[in-house]
Amino acid sequence: MAQERPRWRRLAFRLCLLSAALLLCLQLLARRSWCPEEKRPVAEAAAGRAAPLSRGTERQPAAGRRRVTYVRNGRRGSAAPRCCPPQLPGDRRKKTARWHIDLQPWASPTPSLNYEALRFLKYISTSQISCEHMNLSSLGGYSETTKRPWSICLDERFSLVHRLRSKQCRLYSLGLGNEDHQFELSMANSGCEVHRFDPSIKAAHIQEGQHLWYHRLSIDWRDPNPAIAAHKLHSNTKKLGTILNEFGHQKIDVLKADVESAEWKILENLVLEDVVEQIGQLVFEVHVHWPGFEVSGNDSSVVRYWYSLLRELELKDFRLFHTYKDLSKPQMFLKKEAFNASSCYTLSWVNTRWK
Repeated sequence: MAQERPRWRRLAFRLCLLSAALLLCLQLLARRSWCPEEKRPVAEAAAGRAAPLSRGTERQPAAGRRRVTYVRNGRRGSAAPRCCPPQLPGDRRKKTARWHIDLQPWASPTPSLNYEALRFLKYISTSQISCEHMNLSSLGGYSETTKRPWSICLDERFSLVHRLRSKQCRLYSLGLGNEDHQFELSMANSGCEVHRFDPSIKAAHIQEGQHLWYHRLSIDWRDPNPAIAAHKLHSNTKKLGTILNEFGHQKIDVLKADVESAEWKILENLVLEDVVEQIGQLVFEVHVHWPGFEVSGNDSSVVRYWYSLLRELELKDFRLFHTYKDLSKPQMFLKKEAFNASSCYTLSWVNTRWK
């Protein structure tokens, strides 16, 4: 009886071992069925490991991964992530929207109208690049009848002269009624496509001759509020970028503007929305007898803003080649007879990267 007890204990011990081994096998089988073989490469790829492959086989991405992560573009062997579509040339979706220009440092350790005015007036009175030919008469065969100092650069190194000769030039002119149109007429007679925007004309669109159009539109630094009915608006105003899109025009060779102190905010809009990059030359009449529409701040802050805005043009590769001080206008600077300044200057820039 004493000999049978150790034998029974040995049998019980072996039975326990067998039960434990059987339980372990069942757990492994259950785990294997919960994680099938075809899902391992996805998990291992997510963990940064390469899934083992048998010799002579190629890795095939899981069908579920293609549906979630990629969108096929129809070409064999190429796929683009759905979250990050490829950026095409000229695609501006990744550009960060700008809401204000970058202000330059103060001209002096403490804000001073005297220092700001002297820096600004010196800047607009100093040419940054020389231009030998600034009149249409220099092309030969064209008579120059322009009475106002609207100067364009016709040097051979810039594209405007070549586009005039090939009749592929386009001019946008922004104005407000009673002013001389000789510049526009001269450009149209030279074969340039001229669009004159003037809210004072009676008809929506008028064509004079083969190359000259008048539009009853006013260029603004903002589009109309869509919540206001069109018939309640006092005038038809739109941003220049909106006009370009509606007209189907990609480029403007020359933008001329005489908009009676609205030029500062319009120019700011062109810079902030990168519309200025679509322009070859700028000819602007700027007014300094008051801050301008919707330009706020004390006098020194206003002049700093003016200066910073023109420096933005320089960062866009525009160079000032002609400046004209109008002595026929009141000699005023921010409502003061100071700094030997005129209330009106005509400035001409050329985009040195324009093609």
